[in-house]
Amino acid sequence: MPAQTVDTPAWVRDAVFYQIFPDRFARSLDVRKPSNLEPWDSPPTVHGFKGGDLLGVVEQLDYLQDLGINAIYLNPVFRSTANHRYHTHDYYVVDPILGGNEALETLLGEAHRRDMRVVLDGVFNHASRGFYQFSHLLENGPESPYRDWFTVHSWPLCPYGPADQPAGYESWWNMPALPKFATDVAAVRDFLWGVGEYWIGRGIDGWRLDVPDEISDDEFWREFRRRVKGVNPEAYIVGEIWGNGQRWLRGDQFDAVMNYLFTRACLGFFAAGTGEIDESALEGTGLFPLDALDAPAFRSAVDSLVELYPWPVTLSQLNMLDSHDSARYLTIARGDESSFRLATLFQMTYPGAPCIYYGDEIGLQGGRDPDSRRAFPWDRSLWNQDLRSHVKRCITLRNSYPVLRHGKYMSLHAQNDLYIFARTMCQDIAVVALNAARSPRTVDLKLPIDGSLTELRCVWDEPAPAAANGTIRDWRLPPRSGNVLLARVVEDHPA
Repeated sequence: MPAQTVDTPAWVRDAVFYQIFPDRFARSLDVRKPSNLEPWDSPPTVHGFKGGDLLGVVEQLDYLQDLGINAIYLNPVFRSTANHRYHTHDYYVVDPILGGNEALETLLGEAHRRDMRVVLDGVFNHASRGFYQFSHLLENGPESPYRDWFTVHSWPLCPYGPADQPAGYESWWNMPALPKFATDVAAVRDFLWGVGEYWIGRGIDGWRLDVPDEISDDEFWREFRRRVKGVNPEAYIVGEIWGNGQRWLRGDQFDAVMNYLFTRACLGFFAAGTGEIDESALEGTGLFPLDALDAPAFRSAVDSLVELYPWPVTLSQLNMLDSHDSARYLTIARGDESSFRLATLFQMTYPGAPCIYYGDEIGLQGGRDPDSRRAFPWDRSLWNQDLRSHVKRCITLRNSYPVLRHGKYMSLHAQNDLYIFARTMCQDIAVVALNAARSPRTVDLKLPIDGSLTELRCVWDEPAPAAANGTIRDWRLPPRSGNVLLARVVEDHPA
């Protein structure tokens, strides 16, 4: 088989994503709601709805732009009876509680007017008991013309229990509420590919694919890519893969994966490596068990990650610190803000597209699902304003300097709890130091450059350390802090 050209959407390399769980982010008075909603500020429950909607997102686009966000990843929006909407009833209808198709159209128009992108969550491995073709099967049994859309093991089907009785059909993780598609059937494949095409044609900017490894069929995803890219070559396709994603990242399937390997490394170094973590918050997720990392081990992890995929793919990885499928970073780190601050600075200076889970920037905490899906508190007196300022400053840093988005990556120093790396592009160099220790560090650093540094400055408006002959001297780093130096490299010419 000839080598596959690896091409990823150019815009993703400049993106800073914000992940929104639609039921919990913002609620608009312009969307009519059913009456039995949970109070917005009450603890989230498995089955309860808060009533967040897509017009609520529209009304908060100024907030997102002020933070520096230019791309949104939405958890599922299609009609469903679950607050998370991974139980899809209709792939062509936006849930009416979210405002329906018109609300999504409004969101896309307003986001694009602001040069912001919108990526939807695609749940193509399984549907729900309310999905039309599955309901048809329940009503008509073996005579249903949609019998081959699902894998039936026994009749009659028992989609609602009792718990000790087999449901009779293939479902995701044996959950009867989630009948699994028979994706080897031509009609099913065409239906799902058609959904992928349709919404790209309606203006969305890409798909985040839910559990795509469970459709273990490379040709299915190759054709999905062909269909989606045929409508918009710049559409972003990112898969939920918790480990090594090489199988899907050869240029013929996905553009990127949700980079949980990055998440693990950050938690291992900035949280577990120098402090305590709440291991119970990790149990039951793909982040458990978690190894504590010192700086050399962290360097090995992030260097390996940079080298794991082709460079265009590395620049397109979705780099998160947490998500709707994990406890929140601050909760895992037992509220240690210094850990989150360090991890955020690293996230905004490492290759790939950073993604903030809604509310992390204001200090929103939460344990495992459903607690990690709390409603966003719009009462600003409840916000951690200092933390938000730090996140905004880190995003502004990334957005201001192309070297931090496109530059080559190289580790420079890793000792004890101090890690330093550089991003380089043409004559520009950014040197990022992360002191995870609980004591100050002072370091001399020889840069691997041919030439001298000019215009050396610290991005935090602090005095820059001395530099001569490509060496930074006496760079002092306070405990549990990070810093970034920017400079230009000029060649030394003999007299």
